[in-house]
Amino acid sequence: MAANRLLQRLGIEHPILLAPMAGSGGTPELAAAVSQAGGQGAWGGAYSKPEEIVAAIRRIRQLTDRAFNINLFAGGYATDHAIDPQPMLDLVSEAHAVLGLPPPVLPPVPRDPFDDQLQAVLEERPPVFSFTFGVPSAAQLAALKARDIIITGTATTVDEARRLEAAGVDAIVAQGAEAGAHRGTFAAPFEDSMVPLPTLVRGICGVTSLPVIASGGLMNGRDIAVVRKLGAAAAQLGTAFLPCPESGAPAAYKHALLSATKDTTVITRVYSGRPARGLTNRFIAMVSGKEHFILPFRQQNDLTRPMRNASGAQGIADYISLWAGQGVARSRQLPAAALVKMLLEESSAAEVVRA
Repeated sequence: MAANRLLQRLGIEHPILLAPMAGSGGTPELAAAVSQAGGQGAWGGAYSKPEEIVAAIRRIRQLTDRAFNINLFAGGYATDHAIDPQPMLDLVSEAHAVLGLPPPVLPPVPRDPFDDQLQAVLEERPPVFSFTFGVPSAAQLAALKARDIIITGTATTVDEARRLEAAGVDAIVAQGAEAGAHRGTFAAPFEDSMVPLPTLVRGICGVTSLPVIASGGLMNGRDIAVVRKLGAAAAQLGTAFLPCPESGAPAAYKHALLSATKDTTVITRVYSGRPARGLTNRFIAMVSGKEHFILPFRQQNDLTRPMRNASGAQGIADYISLWAGQGVARSRQLPAAALVKMLLEESSAAEVVRA
């Protein structure tokens, strides 16, 4: 059975994987807690320097001797920067004034840090490496395999899944349209790649023998049972773990998740320059109709970082990137280990009912 093979290969007990959530609440402590509970913890290092990635991996190893995953962005950086930055600087200035910050300064256009970041991963040899926004080179993938690192890639379409299989990954994360945070799309416009998770899981399972990990809007054990019935070997959850005490999400962010009574998520580029799903808030409304002002990824992300950090520190949710999946209204606040236990109990109960 694909699920059993995947769990054995990953060295985990339960088909529950934590989404990496770079810059959005993921911490070594949360990763370790999920791993200790028998799932697979994960930490996203896409915005981190190589030395910070090394430190995070070593911190996770201090907290657990079980398998975990390190995630990076393998692409996604824009090459066209012919956008006048002043209109966006003016909009961000309005938020800075509310938050008591000095006027924003245009950050430089950053270079893609993936090569240097991956070198840190290769040196530290985490059990699992995952990527999104593209596909590493054949040489990079070979270097990971030479170190016995399990490799998983993100697909938002069947075509992307085929490309990942051809590249030689060990498993595929199927990211449905319901998923919170950044879209992992890399082979077509994101608008053409918003495939509902059930359709995506069935489609990818139909064209590959590789294990498929379902991701997108999954919040409880019943959701996990459903995607496993569709053929997924495991489920990856992010939003569900953000309210956990081990999460690094600001208190205002957690409150927004737990207060959601319905799905008010939208796909937006206003915070990073790349399409991502999150709860709508004041800054998204400020930029509505002015999306042509948005700077490329990740210059936009760097420009909005001081605003986001200050908003979180001041307990104001208006200017935070409140990344969340479409199941956000079912958020609950539990320690990570307790949540894993509850997910397992709910999944088992759902499987019994469906049987």
